Amino acid sequence: MRLLICFLTLGFLSARLPAANQLERHTWIVDGVTREALLSIPTKIPTGGAPLVFVFHGHGGSMNQAARSMPIHEKWPEAIVVYPQGLPTVGQLTDKSGDEAGWQGMAGTQGDRDLKFFDVMLADVKQRYRVDAKRVYATGHSNGGGFTYLLWAERGDVFAALAPSSALLAKGFVKFKPKPLFHVASPEDPLVKFAWQERMLDYVLKLNGCGAFKPDTMDSTSYPSSSGNEVVVYLHHGGHKYPSDVAPGLIVKFFQAHPGH
Repeated sequence: MRLLICFLTLGFLSARLPAANQLERHTWIVDGVTREALLSIPTKIPTGGAPLVFVFHGHGGSMNQAARSMPIHEKWPEAIVVYPQGLPTVGQLTDKSGDEAGWQGMAGTQGDRDLKFFDVMLADVKQRYRVDAKRVYATGHSNGGGFTYLLWAERGDVFAALAPSSALLAKGFVKFKPKPLFHVASPEDPLVKFAWQERMLDYVLKLNGCGAFKPDTMDSTSYPSSSGNEVVVYLHHGGHKYPSDVAPGLIVKFFQAHPGH
């Protein structure tokens, strides 16, 4: 009996292991550098293809940490979800020595290594699996959110919708084309100042033909768009910390509601 209980306990613990342990590690060579990501592949992909979501960790984070704190694959098991790993990067606000992993902040920097990495990942995943090309999405936190905005500027035609958190794009946002956006922010963010994010949101709301930003309205606020490109802003009191308990589920629902054209 004790042995049976032991096996049952081990089985329960195994089922509760972090989801990152269940993901597949893929590697690619980009400009002679090995790049990697964790992938979640649905057990069954429909004939029309699966949605594809890229999830980018913040500066100093990792693909494993992103899969735990931003578990999009748990909220949307029918989607192909990619958690890429960044490379040591000089931070725009922290880590001036460039010891920790992150993403390029602007187009043309660091040989566009991360934009090239994205291009390689996208092409390979579409070749290996049936992907619904109309339902490709990106989300990320902090530096990863900034890279999500950069992808909007430089690869915007690829995406159906985007969902950055605690982020903005300092240069290059004039390349944005109207696109559905879910933005996560905190008025108490001590690192990526809320005033900076407000300016980004004001620009996007005007671009998408939405109403004026309501900076004091907490939780989710939807801004309908005259062009069909809705903006949703989720405000929380967690400062620069990603709201893991709420944001992934809300982001998935937003992506599901915007299947592209």
